[in-house]
Amino acid sequence: MHRIYDAQNELSAATHLTSKLLKEYEKQRFPLGGDDEVMTSTLQQFAKVIDELSSCHAVLSTQLADAMMFPITQFKERDLKEILTLKEVFQIASNDHDAAITRYSRLSKRKENEKIKAEVTEDVYTSRKKQHQTMMHYFCALNTLQYKKKISLLEPLLGYMQAQISFFKMGSENLTEQLEEFLTNIGTSVQNVRREMDCEVENMQQTIEDLEVASDPLYLPDPDPTKFPAHRNLTRKAGYLNARNKTGLVSSSWERQFYFTQGGNLMSQARGDVAGGLVMDIDNCSVMAVDCEDRRYCFQITSFDGKKSSILQAESKKDYEEWICTINNISKQIYLSENPEEIAARVNQSALEAVTPSPSFQQRHESMRPAVQSRPPAARTSSTGSLGSDSTALSALSLDSLVAPDTPIQFDIISPVSEDLPGQAKSSGQSGSSLGYFLLETQEKFGSPNSR
Repeated sequence: MHRIYDAQNELSAATHLTSKLLKEYEKQRFPLGGDDEVMTSTLQQFAKVIDELSSCHAVLSTQLADAMMFPITQFKERDLKEILTLKEVFQIASNDHDAAITRYSRLSKRKENEKIKAEVTEDVYTSRKKQHQTMMHYFCALNTLQYKKKISLLEPLLGYMQAQISFFKMGSENLTEQLEEFLTNIGTSVQNVRREMDCEVENMQQTIEDLEVASDPLYLPDPDPTKFPAHRNLTRKAGYLNARNKTGLVSSSWERQFYFTQGGNLMSQARGDVAGGLVMDIDNCSVMAVDCEDRRYCFQITSFDGKKSSILQAESKKDYEEWICTINNISKQIYLSENPEEIAARVNQSALEAVTPSPSFQQRHESMRPAVQSRPPAARTSSTGSLGSDSTALSALSLDSLVAPDTPIQFDIISPVSEDLPGQAKSSGQSGSSLGYFLLETQEKFGSPNSR
């Protein structure tokens, strides 16, 4: 009975706390969940209903205390205690009577003092009467206890059942009419959400299977670059790299950390850290591939002032190329523009065109030679006519036959100033002539290549 009463009190307190937490739900802000007004209003309605249930549980706790706990507690603390007290009193009276009888039995046959005999007799009379009265009260209490025992067992059970019936009646009268429609709607909503969840889980499982099949080549540490080409127009990148740390004059160690770009900075974050730290400012920096004796796919980043450098190792050739291109794009501050990837694509295309091999001497000679039809017939010379009349004959000529001896070799050198100022007109003839003068002077000083 005591456990039932304690459990009911705990249930009442827990129900009240549940109602309180549901009322405070609308104040919560969850990272992965937005504000759902329907969910908030539904929980507020549940909080109201559970608050009423908490009141009913509190009433039930009071009724259990009065109708169940009070009778059984009274039986234990009053009736049983009374019996135990009477038992002790009867035992004392019985011991007093035995002591008086013993003194009375010791009286001698000879005539003795009548006063002592009268005192012993009075003592026997008093102790016997007291024992008899105590015995009658004790026996009467024992007989009464047989009835109180039945009452003490039935009354708490009767009070428990009456309290439960009263609780259910109160709940049926106050909650049934209000809750039936509400609970039906909530049950339907729960079933709909469950069906949506099952569909979502099924779709996710299918997506996971498709991704596993599609990503199977990516599980290799170094995927085929022909199937997975590097993205060279990135202005942001993140991933794990191995950083080389010098431990001595010739010895070094490698440490794996997570690196990521943030604006014009290269950041790193060790496993377990809550935030990343600055590694280097990569604005106007230089990045280049380096050949390490013990590692592959290594590249070096040097700050713009040359005071700081880091050697990093990528996990694959694809990451290796993407990191170099990304840092190179960031060093040019492309990330500050509105469309960084588009501008990076144009810059990389320009760089590709700049390093594209120049056409052969024969193609340049043919492109510079005027068309045969545009020349007047009288202006043709024999040598020119022999070259221009038959293109097959020109193509059959070797490079040595077209290049005269002691002719300096010319190179197309692109000036950085001309790259930075695309609007200015470029004259290939002027650059070629200035380069030619330089080569002629060199030839006069040191002699022709053929003679050397």
